[in-house]
Amino acid sequence: MIERMLADPRRIIAVRVNMHLGQTVRFVDWRDGSLREGKVLAMRDTQVTLQDLTERREWKLPYAAIEPPAPNATARAQAQMREQELAPPPAAPKPTRNDFRCGEKVAFEDKYLQTVIGTIVRINDRTASIDPGDGTKWRVGFALLRHVLDV
Repeated sequence: MIERMLADPRRIIAVRVNMHLGQTVRFVDWRDGSLREGKVLAMRDTQVTLQDLTERREWKLPYAAIEPPAPNATARAQAQMREQELAPPPAAPKPTRNDFRCGEKVAFEDKYLQTVIGTIVRINDRTASIDPGDGTKWRVGFALLRHVLDV
């Protein structure tokens, strides 16, 4: 009876239709009979490989041991994945006047996209005066400056 249920193609298809790689599903832990959550790593003909989310352990289980996902769970998961792909990554905050002090080494790109490294000589309201040490002086906005670490 159990062997027939494990190999029942209707049960396997019902579970596989709404399942995809990376999806979180619930499965039966045969050791104590409790339901656990796992992430789908691989799908084969008669069994699925899951990673237990609590113990980080891999399980190879028959499809009968998995709770069938909701029919629209796949569509929702795919829509969420598309939204995440389309959403731009959060931009790093731009440096402000409070992030810099006189005497610090900084870098920036000039109009020819050449990196200029120098020391902050003076801090104004909107710009910092930079001395690169080659006899030139630069006034650069704080958003264009980067800290340089001496190694």
